[in-house]
Order: sequence, then structure tokens, then C-alpha cells
Amino acid sequence: AQQEPAGTPLSAASPRQVTLRAGAELDARRVNQYALTLRAACPGEEEVAERLFIRVTAGRALRCDAPFASAGGDVVRVPADVAPRAPLYTVLPQPLGGLTVSAGCPGSRSPRRNHGTPLTLTRRGLVLAPAGGFDPSKDTQMFRLEIEVTDQQGHNCSGAVTVEVLPSHHPPVTIPEPQQDVVVPEGTGPLEVVTQVHASGENVRYAILAPAVPALFTIDEGEQGSGGPPWPPRARHEAVPPPAVTGEIRSTRRLEVAHARLLVRAYNALQPADQATATLNVTVQGTDRRAPSCVPALYVSQVHETVSPGSTLVTLRCADPAGAEGSLRYTLEGPPGSRSHFHMEGPQLQVNATLDYDSEAMAAVGFQLTATVVVTAGGQPPRSTRVPVLMTVTPVNEFTPECPSGIAFTVPETAPFGSVVGHVNGTDRDRPLDSLEYSLEGGPSPAQPFSIDTRTGEIRVVGPLGSPRRTSYWLPVRLTDTRNDLDPANRRSRLCNVAVHLQAVPERAPLCTPEVQELWITARTGGRQPVTHLACWGDPEGTTLSYAIVGGEERPSRGATHPLAVARALIRASRAGNEDGRFQLVGNTLSYIPDGLAEPRTFVLLVEVWGSPGAPRRSTVVALVVHVTPHSTPVPPSTTARRTTLRKEPLVVTRTEAAWHPPAWFVAVLTVSGILLLANLGCVAQSLLRR
Repeated sequence: AQQEPAGTPLSAASPRQVTLRAGAELDARRVNQYALTLRAACPGEEEVAERLFIRVTAGRALRCDAPFASAGGDVVRVPADVAPRAPLYTVLPQPLGGLTVSAGCPGSRSPRRNHGTPLTLTRRGLVLAPAGGFDPSKDTQMFRLEIEVTDQQGHNCSGAVTVEVLPSHHPPVTIPEPQQDVVVPEGTGPLEVVTQVHASGENVRYAILAPAVPALFTIDEGEQGSGGPPWPPRARHEAVPPPAVTGEIRSTRRLEVAHARLLVRAYNALQPADQATATLNVTVQGTDRRAPSCVPALYVSQVHETVSPGSTLVTLRCADPAGAEGSLRYTLEGPPGSRSHFHMEGPQLQVNATLDYDSEAMAAVGFQLTATVVVTAGGQPPRSTRVPVLMTVTPVNEFTPECPSGIAFTVPETAPFGSVVGHVNGTDRDRPLDSLEYSLEGGPSPAQPFSIDTRTGEIRVVGPLGSPRRTSYWLPVRLTDTRNDLDPANRRSRLCNVAVHLQAVPERAPLCTPEVQELWITARTGGRQPVTHLACWGDPEGTTLSYAIVGGEERPSRGATHPLAVARALIRASRAGNEDGRFQLVGNTLSYIPDGLAEPRTFVLLVEVWGSPGAPRRSTVVALVVHVTPHSTPVPPSTTARRTTLRKEPLVVTRTEAAWHPPAWFVAVLTVSGILLLANLGCVAQSLLRR
């Protein structure tokens, strides 16, 4: 037979419970029966003595696990805010037939409590927290529970458990908004969220305190369904926290126009004394289908490109026909390229980004920004009004024109009047980009023989260049912007220095026409006889030319001289041809001096023509073939010259005549007036003839 351990309860008899424990291990094979005398006495009563016989039988003993069965018992630590009736301890894991609490004095009402402990022991062996929870004290609380376990065969064991209740450090339950005014539109359906109460703390639950029986609204209290424990227990003393609740207040039916005052309580489900209250004034308001009205209803304006971000362009004055101006919401709609430049600050339309008139993006939208302000009033369905916005961005003259770098031109010193010198291409970062005007400081003058086109910046020659020892000119050209600001007087200008260098032109040989002449003359008696006048021009025009006979040849006359013969005469070496002084050159006039010539002769003369006397000298040689016939010899007319002329460029002469071309209406009026005048004269003549 198995032996009972020391301290095992032996029996429990009589209404006044007495627990006997074995002081030593029992062995039925050695001693199977004990005779005991039991004496018991309570204060104020007589002592009672009873004879007790104990039989020890062999069998399977019931054993309790350590540390529950130890002398000190098991220890459980739980927080003070544990949920009411939460499982704190399980005596034995297997199903039990029954439990017996340690003995107490008469007057104890519950056999499952001892020593005034608030703990509860169920027949299934669960130690539960008090129904009202533990006292939220700052001090640690200790509760000891002695337990006897008996199975269906009568075997028993005993032990103790000590529950140590620790102070809780949870935050108190608070409601940030203890007073709320809620407006609900008429027609809100059942179970729709009207508002929400927000409370901070742990294990928060909500309840409507007033009215006691709410007719229109209900709140999410976080109640659990019935049947079974609120949540499954954990091992030993752990407890599952209650599920979270939202505090949403919902309608119980379709709402009509009314007013209700709700008193809502938020509390800690584990510590009901930890609570806070809030008052809600709920107004069910009738719906108004009219949209808000705004002034202005259309906003059209201009704004300078330099307006700073954050500036207020317009403040809308909007009113809700329902009378709830505070519920109006303002939003922006429109093309992203325009809408991004604005934002709403309540009813104020403000600049969101820089309005750069000179940017490509602003030019792409035509310097006009469009948007729509949507004003929405609350309610179901929402009511809205749209306010169109048209904003024209105007330019501001911000930048000074820029001169091109290294402005220098070169022009020949012999450039004629009207010659183009070059173009000055200034730049300006302000739009429009073609708004520059060009001007020459001081204007054209002998010291500054140039002009500039005001629109294109083209520089032209308007006077003679290349005065003695003059190699360049510095022209002060002013760049002025004209259309970069709404104010025409707001202009910016910059002075640019333009260098015009004169290019020296080498002197060219004089030009003579023709360069080869064949002449016939008849020698007369008397003084000097003119032969021809040389037609020569110097470069530049007006240059004084010099003439000299530098060579030639004399031969007997054989008729006309072929041009090839003249060319050969010019090529080969020749003698002077005027050694006897028969020809004389004064200026450009060649004369023949008669000397009693007996027979016809032909003279080839080479005449050099040159301009300035400097070196090197540039000259032109003219060949003259002169046929001289004595006076007695019959010849053709005295002087016949065959000239070979160079082709000249045609000279175009433009003549402008002033003419008046009256308009058609004037001709018509004049015609009608003439007719009327003639009619009047006819009438006057007729009246005179009748007399």
C-alpha cells in the first residue's frame, strides 16, 4: 500500500470544520488503525471532546505539486489593475472532484474563502480576482489562500498560494475635449457615425450616463458577449487585456431635426474608479440645398511678375445659406501649369511661387494664369460654388540691356556714303526680347561720320573717312529697352563702346579711256596745233594727275596702223619719238608743232599718267599713234580720230516728281459741285435773256 506524506489532511467532520494532518508518513502495512481523542473549543463555548478512529488503508495517494504543497506555498504576483474575476492561479491541471478551503471560525459564510481574503476559489481549482477588482493602492497587497484538494476516492492533499498584488502605474483616463458641439445633417441614417469621443488611458470603456435610456444615439461600450469567460485565461496568473473600443457615437434611427445633450463616461475597465466625463451637444440640423454665395463671383486681375510668394491676391467673402460659415472649405482646380502658382489659405487666394514673366513656361501659357476656387459647404450631399480666376502677369523692367562682347568693325578708309559698317546686337533678359532701341551719342558729325538704325542696330557711313592720321573711331552706342514695363517711363539703358577701324586702301593707278588712240592730222603752217585731250581719272576721285611723254617711235606713214603693230611697238624698246620736239603735252592736251614736214609720217607716243608724287608711283601708260600728213598732200578731213573706248557702267538717274492724287471722295464732291455751279450759271443766263 502507498503511504501518505506528512501533513496530508485526514478528514473533515462536523459542521465546524477541523483539518487533521499526519505528522509522519503513514504505512498501512505497519499500522492500519489509530485511536485519537479530539478536543476543540471556541471562545465563549465549552470544550468538546470526541473519540476519533482513523483507519489507514493501502491505495493510490493524491499528491499536490511543489511549490504549492511546500510549507511556504506558491506565490503569484499580479498588477492591481487586473480585470475583475480574472483567473490568477490554477491549483491542479487535471480535473478535480472537489476543493475544500482551510478551516475557519463559526460565522464564515463561504467555505471557499479564508482569513478574509477577497480571492475566490472555484470547484475547478481556479483562483479568481475579486469581482470588483483590487484596490488601486500604491502599496503592495498580500493575500494568502490555504487549499485542500480531495479526489473522488477520498484521497486528499493540501497547500497554499499567496497572491502578491503590485501597484499599477497606468496613466489616468482623460478626455482631451470634455465639451463638444456636434452638428448632424437631417436625414442621417441608422448606425451612421455621428461623432467620436477620444479618451486616453488603459483599458478604456465608454458609456452614456445621460439620458439614462438614449433614444437617438448609442456608443461603442466594448461589451462582450455572454457565456463563458470574457477571454481565455493564460497560464497561471497572466490575463488577456480587453479588446479596444472606438468611442464612436452612432445614430439608432433616421434622424430628424432635434437637439440632444449626451453625458459620456470614459473609464478603465480594470479600475472603474479611474474615469472621466464629456458633454456632447448634438444638433440635428435641417439641410439647405442652396450652394454658398461668394463675392466676387469672378476674379479678373493683373499682377506684377515681382509679387512675392505668400502675397494675398484676393480674399473671398463667401456665405453659406445654412448659416454655417465656419464649415466652408476652399480648394483649387485648374490646369497644373497655372494652379501650381497659387494656393488657398482659408478664403485667401495667395501666390505660391514666383511669377516670372521672362520664363519660357510663362510664355507658353500666354502670360495668363487660370484657376477655379471651389467653395464647398458641409452636409450630405456637399454643396459647392466655383469662382473662376483669370490672372494676367504683367512685365517689370528688372534687367539692364547687355552689350555684346568685343564690338569692333573694320571698314575701308575709302568707303562711300551709305556703306554698311556692321550690326550691334544687344541683349536683354526682359521680355519682349526685341524691344531694344539703338542710338549714337552725339549723333552724326564730321568727327563721327556714322549713323545707326534705331531698330536693327545697323551702323552706316554718312561722311568722308580717313582724315589725316586717323586710323579708328570709337562710337558710343546706347542700348535702351522700350517695352519691358507697363510704365513707359521705366526704362533701362547701357552705353556700349563700338570700335570702327579704318583699313588703309593702296593707291591705284589712274584710269584712262581709251588706253590706245590712233589719230590723223594735217600739218598746217603757223603755231601749235592741238591733237587730242587725254580722258583720265585718278583714285580717289579728284586726284590731280600728271602727264609726260616717256617714249615712242617715228616711222614713214603706210596707212592705218593695225592694233597688233601698235602693241608690238609698245613691247619692244623704242627711242623717244619726240626728240625734235614736234609734240608738246600741256596737262592732258597733246599738241603738234609744225616744222615743215615734207612727207607723211607716223609717230607712236607713250604718255605716262600718274597721281600723287609719293613712292612708289602708280601710273598708267597711254599709247598714241599720230599720222601726220603735210598740207600739200590730199588727205581726209584734217583731224580724224579713231578711238577705242572702254565699256562704262550705265548711269541710272532717278528723278522724283511731286504729284497730288486726291482721294475718290474729293473727286466726287468736286464733280458734283461743278455740276451744281454750271446749273446755277445756266439758270442765271436764262433769266437775263428773258428780260
